[in-house]
Amino acid sequence: MRHLPETPAQKNSLFNAMNRFLGAVNNMDQTVMVPSLLRDVPLWDDAELCGHKSDVDDGDVDMYSYYQLLKSIRQDIEWGLRVSPVVEETPLRLTRVNSIASTASSSSFASSLSSSEDEEEEEDLQKQFQYHLAGLQGVLGKLTTQADSLTKRYKQSIGL
Repeated sequence: MRHLPETPAQKNSLFNAMNRFLGAVNNMDQTVMVPSLLRDVPLWDDAELCGHKSDVDDGDVDMYSYYQLLKSIRQDIEWGLRVSPVVEETPLRLTRVNSIASTASSSSFASSLSSSEDEEEEEDLQKQFQYHLAGLQGVLGKLTTQADSLTKRYKQSIGL
């Protein structure tokens, strides 16, 4: 993936947050030549990772499983979510039903809808989008920090 220089105005863009995360995971993946060295290394020994250990189950989590998790998230960003066929059918069916109902309601009830209702719905969608965008950027920031921390810790363990 090509990295473009970041301007101050773009610092908080989703695209740049994803690029920073992808870059950190790619760096981690290139640095960790022997991932098995991360097995059985407790996650909570690292202050950067410890701050976010509530995101994962403390029972069986080691650095290796977290390494695999970060790589899996990178793959989801690059290639999309992997969804099983059964789960995939349900949202599509619901989408089709909703879209048919939406088309019917908009054509038959168009005269009864006021512009204020449309504006409220658009404003609500904008607020939802901004809320989820801020959440996604926050999560990507934490994951980037964790990938960098895992890379740093691996380098320390092999003496680099």
